[in-house]
Amino acid sequence: MTPELKVLILNAVLLGMAYFAIYPAMNIRRVMQMLPVDVLLLVLALLAAGSLFYGQGIGFSLLIFDTGSDLLTTNWFVFTVLSMALIEAPLFLWYCRKNDIDLNGGER
Repeated sequence: MTPELKVLILNAVLLGMAYFAIYPAMNIRRVMQMLPVDVLLLVLALLAAGSLFYGQGIGFSLLIFDTGSDLLTTNWFVFTVLSMALIEAPLFLWYCRKNDIDLNGGER
C-alpha cells in the first residue's frame, strides 16, 4: 500500500466518523459548532501520519499518477492537510445542505 493511500484511507475514516456519527450525535446546527471537531480530527490525522512517516524522507505525490517530476511532490504534513481538506469539502457541503445549516454562520 502506498504512503498516499494510507493517508487517504486514514483521512476518509476520520471524516466518515465525523459526518456520519459525531456531527449527527451532537446535533450540529451551526458551522462554528463543527470547528472544534474538525481541529481535533486534523490533529489526529497529523499525529497518525507523523507517527508513520516523520523523518523518513518519503515524498508524497499530489497527483494520482506518477509524473516523475518533483514539482508536485510534498511531505507527509502538507499532503495530510491538503487531502483532508479535499475529502472534507464535499462532505461539508452535503451535510450543511442536508441539515439546513447556513454557510454564513447563522441558522436558517
